[in-house]
Parts: sequence; C-alpha cells; structure tokens
Amino acid sequence: MPFAALGLPAPLLRGVRAAGYQTPTPIQQRAIPGILEGKDLVGAAQTGSGKTAAFVLPVLARLLEGFHALRGLVLVPTRELAAQVETAARDYARYTKLRVGVAYGGVRIEPQERMLRGDGVDLLVATPGRLLDLHGRQSVAFEDIEVLVLDEADRMVDMGFAPDLQRILRLLPKKRQTLMFSATMPPELNKVAGQALIDPMRIDLAPATRTVAGITQAVYPVPKHLKTDLLDEVLKRTSMGSVIVFVRTKHGADRLARQLERRGHSVAALHGNRTQSQRERALRDLKRGRVQLLVATDIASRGIDVDDITHVINFDVPHTPEDYVHRIGRTGRAEATGDAFTLMSPEERRDVEGIERFLGRSILRVQIPDFDYGRRQAAPEPGMHFRERERESGGARSGGSRGGRSESSSRPSAPAAPQAPSHGRRPAKADDRRSRRRM
Repeated sequence: MPFAALGLPAPLLRGVRAAGYQTPTPIQQRAIPGILEGKDLVGAAQTGSGKTAAFVLPVLARLLEGFHALRGLVLVPTRELAAQVETAARDYARYTKLRVGVAYGGVRIEPQERMLRGDGVDLLVATPGRLLDLHGRQSVAFEDIEVLVLDEADRMVDMGFAPDLQRILRLLPKKRQTLMFSATMPPELNKVAGQALIDPMRIDLAPATRTVAGITQAVYPVPKHLKTDLLDEVLKRTSMGSVIVFVRTKHGADRLARQLERRGHSVAALHGNRTQSQRERALRDLKRGRVQLLVATDIASRGIDVDDITHVINFDVPHTPEDYVHRIGRTGRAEATGDAFTLMSPEERRDVEGIERFLGRSILRVQIPDFDYGRRQAAPEPGMHFRERERESGGARSGGSRGGRSESSSRPSAPAAPQAPSHGRRPAKADDRRSRRRM
C-alpha cells in the first residue's frame, strides 16, 4: 500500500517522498486513516516501527485546514525525542506553510518565548515541564488546541510527569482530538487515558514481551570488576559499526567513557547532567561517524533516532524488563538487523532471569575464548577519588529483583538457540546488515 492510498494531502505526500519514504509501516497503515477521521486513538507499537509519522502526518493534514494558530500539541518525555519529532514534522511539512516549533528544558527559555510570541507556530512539540513554564510566563495559550498527542506516554509516567500531564490536561480545551502513542501500555497509564481520551480506537502492534525479530541477543556472564575488560575485548573482537553502551548512572557513564577512551576507543557520553549542546554534539558525532561508541543512561533508550546502530550493549542490566526492550530497540530498527549484548555480573543474575521471564524465553549465554574470568581486581587507578574507587570496587548498591520476581520462579523454556556472536577478527561492516530505510 502506498502513502497516497491513506488519504493524505498532496503537499504532505510530496514531503514524505522527499524524505525518502515509499511504503507505510503497519502502524502507519492502521493509524493514519482513523486519525484523519478525527477519532481518539491509543496506539502501541514496537520501537522503530514508525510511530512518529503515524501521528505527525495526519495531525499536519488537519492543521492544513483552518487558521494560523497553535492548534496542535505533541508532548514527549525527553529533549532528544522532542528534537527528533520536531525534525520529522518539519521534513514532512516542508511543502506547506505550516510552522513547527519545539520547546524543552536545559536551554534558555527566552528564544522559545520569542518563537511563540512572534509569528507563532501551528504545531508545538514540547516536554511537559518546559510547556508549563512557558504557560506560567504567559508565553503560550491553549484555547485553540484541536489535537493533543502524548508520545511515549509510559515513559512520561515513569519519569514522574504524571502530575504535569494532569495539569496540562486541565488547561486544554475539552473538545479536542487526543492521541496516545507508546511502545508499551502499562496499567499506570489507565488513569491518564481515562481522563484524556473519549472512546478511542486501539491499535496494539507491540505485545509487552515482544522484541524486534531482527535482533540477536546474548548474555555475557562476567565478574563485576572485569566488565570493562570484557567490554574492551568484545569491542576489539567483534565487527561493529555504531554502538550504544547503556549504563545505569550518570557517573557510571562518564567513568566508563573515560576508561574506554584510555583504551583507544572513540567515545561520547550522553546523560541528564550534560548540557543541551553537549547532548546534541554527542548524537551528531555518532550519526556522522566521528565517534563509534555512545555511552548513555536510559535517557537515550527512547530518544535516539540514529540509523545503522549495529550493536546495543548493556554494560549494566537495566532496572526493568521494559527498559531492556527499549534499550535493545535502538538497533534492528525498521526491519534492519542488529545485536544486543548484556554483561551480567553474579549480582545481576536475578534481573536477567526476570527479563527472560518477561520475554518468555532464555537468552543465549556466551563466553569469550582465552579471556581470564578468574583474574583478581586490579589496584585503583592513580589519582582516583575515594568515592570513585568505592564504586569501582562494587560499593554502590547493585540492582536486585524487581516487580515481585522470585529467584525460585521457574525458568522459561528455551527455544532453538540463536547463533552465538562470533568473536573472531572479522572485516569491517558487512553490507548485508542493512535493510531499506523506512520511517
């Protein structure tokens, strides 16, 4: 089915073609016609499935009809996702007169005020906190809002934005179209959905336990103090393109980035303590190939849209199985293939078993030949601060079982084991790892 069959206006179809897209994804095929009819919608789909275009295109189509004012609002949890959605909207609207704006924290608010008070915008992409700041300064008005989109709504709830969402919903016109998109739909969203949507159509293309089919997963058991050494070996022995390495904490991200740089890898760090310009530069350097590795906290698990991420590596096992799904979803996007490796210390075994129960299957265990797993912990690096030595030695609390999971719970039955990652020296990128680029 071509995009032209979905009922989109000609200027938007021209923008889609200029962006290089030909065929709509399943979530786009099912969502766009219903949104164009004015229905409220709850949509769940796998990460990388094209959710952004699924709501941006029909919202822009609605805004083409009517007067120039702020009539469309998209709320997202992070700065990175806000920038990603705004860029997509600008690309699709390039052959229209619609104006798209973005507002998020971490940067000066005055330029955003001038944008809204000057010529204004038809569609605003914003994070909840900054939007309320702008409203409190009387720089944005909501009386003309006709359509509201809650993108990655589960993440907004997880990040503590539920009270802000409640405040924003009370400020918006009651007569409006509301769309809620998310990679998962946990029970915590029921209250928000009940207040925000009226008799919505539902599209569920993302069962909670499903991961992208093109991702090969593997777990590397390793003592905690040898994780950096093992990661270095994996990076050296495996042919990789662009890689995202996930850690749990901001300090851990900076520390690991420094360690990998000292071992000769090109690295950038991305976490909440980085300035907006630093975060943008890290993503830009990764996209342009200036760095190979991005060491990131979970702030990046949903807000990164970088083509050709060949590997995701969980240096720390994530807190929840849902976070695992979103992390590894940064690779294997849009029907491409990718690899997801998890370094598991003995303290993290129960968390990995919880992920396997969530997925309904076992994940292949892998060991690297000739790696000394019995090596003792090395002495702290010269000049290392006491607290950093304490964290390096495992003094920081490690994550335990979550969500009431019991270590004695039965393990899932294992399907046919996937092919183990090869750790021989391989040539640079393989051309067969790429698929046709889609939304």
